[in-house]
Amino acid sequence: MASFDDLDPRLARLLEVGPHATPFVRLPGGRFVMGSDGRKDELPIHEVEVGPVDVALAPVTNAEYAAFLEATGHEPPRFWDDERFNAPQQPVVGTSWYDAVAYCEWLSSLLDRRCRLPSEAEREYAARGGRDGWLYPWGNEALDNGPFAFGSAGMDRPLPVGATPPNGFGLYHMGENVHEWCTDWYDPRGYVEPSTDPAEELPEGARRASRGGSWRHHVKVSRIAARSSLAPDRRYNDYGFRVYADVN
Repeated sequence: MASFDDLDPRLARLLEVGPHATPFVRLPGGRFVMGSDGRKDELPIHEVEVGPVDVALAPVTNAEYAAFLEATGHEPPRFWDDERFNAPQQPVVGTSWYDAVAYCEWLSSLLDRRCRLPSEAEREYAARGGRDGWLYPWGNEALDNGPFAFGSAGMDRPLPVGATPPNGFGLYHMGENVHEWCTDWYDPRGYVEPSTDPAEELPEGARRASRGGSWRHHVKVSRIAARSSLAPDRRYNDYGFRVYADVN
């Protein structure tokens, strides 16, 4: 497991100090082309405009989530006592969509600003790192070596945050490590009148959208435009989340 000295200094400070030190990167917002012809649910390819937003440097870590549990008495996530998934430097996993929303609400009160999950458009914009047309956060070629290369074996847990290079915006793990919850409902037909209101009643059989790759999949890296989804009450060991914050 990586030591604090191996991490981005901002992430090391976060792990030592706590969630009130969560490092955000301010993204300017703007128009970009969302979607691809890779799969039906990524259509239609369309232009989207997103506003400025602050994005956490990395997914929420176990160190951050532990402070949330201590402060609120919230139920620990699944796998919390499993040594493969509970190192402070690892992204927290086993959190449902509802757990992620509860954490964001708590962090909002701690930081005195609105923290939340992203829309799919915000997540795709952030993953692009300022580069239109790229398939992956680093370019157009899939990884052919390293822990996230196609068919890599031997991974039984997510890597510590900051263990792989960041994208063009300086954000870590936008295409690998753990899936990240989004606020949108997932529609397998593609982008057909998507809804982003977390207060809505849950449609029968509905799933919340998610983005990013997974340490436990055979294909461990996700294309920027690729979509995934899960029922919001499920808690899987490759699902975590990242905090986004409104720009005041």
